[in-house]
Amino acid sequence: MIYCCEEHVEVALDEVVDEYETAPKLTRIDAVENKRSTCGYCEQLAVYIVANE
Repeated sequence: MIYCCEEHVEVALDEVVDEYETAPKLTRIDAVENKRSTCGYCEQLAVYIVANE
């Protein structure tokens, strides 16, 4: 599972596809849940969770 910002969502999608060879699940994080989640590639606030299930 990768938390990512708008800028890095494509990188996260590619990484999950490369690692698991399946279509990833993209989930948007709502503003309430998002207060503490940061992007796995930078320090911006995460907007999406990219996972293999």
